[in-house]
Amino acid sequence: MRGPASRAPSPRRIAAALLVTALLAPAVATAHTKSASYSRFRMTDDGAHIQVRIPLLELTRFPPEHDWNAYLSSHLSLYAGGQRCTPSEPSRVPETVPGWAVFRWDVTCPNDGPRTVESRILQDVLSTHLHFARVSTSGEGILERVLVANAPTWSLGEEEEPIGTSLSGYVVLGVEHILAGWDHLAFVAALLILSASFREVATLVTSFTVAHSLTLALAVLGVLRPQAAAIEILIGFSIALVAAENGWLLGGRNRAIPYAFAAALLLGAALAGAGLGVLSPLAWIGLAVFSACHFGLLETAPGTGGTLRAIVAFAFGLVHGFGFAGVLMEIELPASRLAPALLGFNVGVELGQLAVVLLLWPLLRGLARLRDGTWYVRVAEAGSAAILGLGLYWVVIRNWG
Repeated sequence: MRGPASRAPSPRRIAAALLVTALLAPAVATAHTKSASYSRFRMTDDGAHIQVRIPLLELTRFPPEHDWNAYLSSHLSLYAGGQRCTPSEPSRVPETVPGWAVFRWDVTCPNDGPRTVESRILQDVLSTHLHFARVSTSGEGILERVLVANAPTWSLGEEEEPIGTSLSGYVVLGVEHILAGWDHLAFVAALLILSASFREVATLVTSFTVAHSLTLALAVLGVLRPQAAAIEILIGFSIALVAAENGWLLGGRNRAIPYAFAAALLLGAALAGAGLGVLSPLAWIGLAVFSACHFGLLETAPGTGGTLRAIVAFAFGLVHGFGFAGVLMEIELPASRLAPALLGFNVGVELGQLAVVLLLWPLLRGLARLRDGTWYVRVAEAGSAAILGLGLYWVVIRNWG
């Protein structure tokens, strides 16, 4: 097989890959964000007080004139003794949390029979939508449950003790989250493209896993709460940098790629200085310095710089961990529920990630053995170009979109 630096990338293939990326990018611009809504039920003797939070982005799935008050009161229900509790007119709360719409209303139940929560929110337009219901009662404390299209109800009946989402339920949630998180998968794919041995793959994946497990735990436990918008931008940056690094190594370490990458970041600093975007000018300058140092170190490293790439995988894993934490952080779990939720979700993320690695890396190694590695090089070039385009698109849309 030819070495990764044996030939320059074909401009035609790179242009084609970037064109495909441009066509696909709008569909995955918010790839990491799982469609989810959240509710709180505070039970009373004759009914409940209900509060619902929905991301403003989800409201765009319906026409502007859509009656959300009527929609929510009919799609999120409480039943008592098999009969639906009567809702009052919901009211939208003035915006208190940027990016969220909050609604509140009360329900009155016809009897004091066993109660059941049912959510059909957004399932008529998006079958993969998740609804996290949180119930507080005087007797049972606080419990939560993930409601989905094939399991939209949660029994709080008297015959059995109500339970929250189980450990296995959070494992499934973690698997679904990583498999729907195209930005995380793009980063893993970018790391794998130039991995030549199983040992290198294991080192990269372990570094990434340890790092994002650490920050996932710190975020969910409330130790660290970085700005979500900045984290999403940095995730896009991590993808673009690793993909650009792949192209640089495949193209014989042409200095044009590091220079162009640094110039793009300095342009971001200039736009930030003009008051545009989320990140500050200093943040953009810091990313430019980081990128320049990284390419400089990699230039002196042998081969594809496996050790250095593992360190970078760890560093960016810390960022991705905060991205993974978003779903669990929004639930605001009580302390007694944190351990199983955190463990199960993290295990699910790792299982989903491992499945992708076991599928993708053998395919790449198989290509490397065909036609003296020519097909592998072509796929690596086009794949890195496409991932670079996606990473840059996510940075742009998340910072200035």
